[in-house]
Amino acid sequence: MTQAVEAAGGAGAPSADGELGAAQGLSPAPSRRDRLRAATIEEIIATARRLLVTSGPEAVSLRAIAREMGMTAPGLYRYFDSHEELLRHVCAGMFTELAQDIHQAIEAAGPVAPAEPTPDQVAAKLTLKMVAACREFRRWALNHKAEFGLLFGVPLPGLDDGRYDIADECALVFAGTFFALFLDLWRAAPFDVPAPEQIDPGLRDQLSRYRDALGTDIPLGAVLTFLRCWTVLYGAVAMEVFGHLRFALEDAAPMFEMTLGDLATLVGLSYPLPRPELLR
Repeated sequence: MTQAVEAAGGAGAPSADGELGAAQGLSPAPSRRDRLRAATIEEIIATARRLLVTSGPEAVSLRAIAREMGMTAPGLYRYFDSHEELLRHVCAGMFTELAQDIHQAIEAAGPVAPAEPTPDQVAAKLTLKMVAACREFRRWALNHKAEFGLLFGVPLPGLDDGRYDIADECALVFAGTFFALFLDLWRAAPFDVPAPEQIDPGLRDQLSRYRDALGTDIPLGAVLTFLRCWTVLYGAVAMEVFGHLRFALEDAAPMFEMTLGDLATLVGLSYPLPRPELLR
């Protein structure tokens, strides 16, 4: 079936729907050829991800993907310029999935706040959102260990060559999900952060460049706190995913709950909630 799709992807006239759309001044609908090509690209990416999960990164070769799909390895070059480009699209899809899952967890966190919430109720609601985002990151990571290793472990050869591409764009969307929540916390209930003069000059310069890249005007101390939160969260999850806590813990969930408390403290919140009744 895939061979037929591949063959169909190389030829074909514009669809009647596309011609009608153009005549009406609308964007033309994708032609049948474009739809087949898009479906094949999605299947290639899905196959590469499946091989990654079942057999490890070394198994994700063009030859192996082509064999799984009933194609020839050279045929894949009609869709991706290189093995590295294909892996970048695989990473992009995973970053997008993770960002969407975290966003949904944030949106679903906790009951609807009152029309005129008190500051304590706002803080409680934001705490639930933060906890939901962090828990979802851990849940996804533990359920997708191979994917987590590709996204957050040591980059595969050829994937860390300095180019900015679709994987970077989707990674920024993922990071933006956490940063948007952080900004909500900062704007709703500003917390104590180090003053610029309290930050090491070398670190201060780097934070300033990073803040410019983020396109925000929050204090440098807040940027530092955001990075501290990420290192705490990533460190806890990565150690569990890569098995570096098994020497001491069979179940790291209680430890992760303590980590959530540490994260809450960094942003001026309390977890577990000292007064759960605030959400009623």
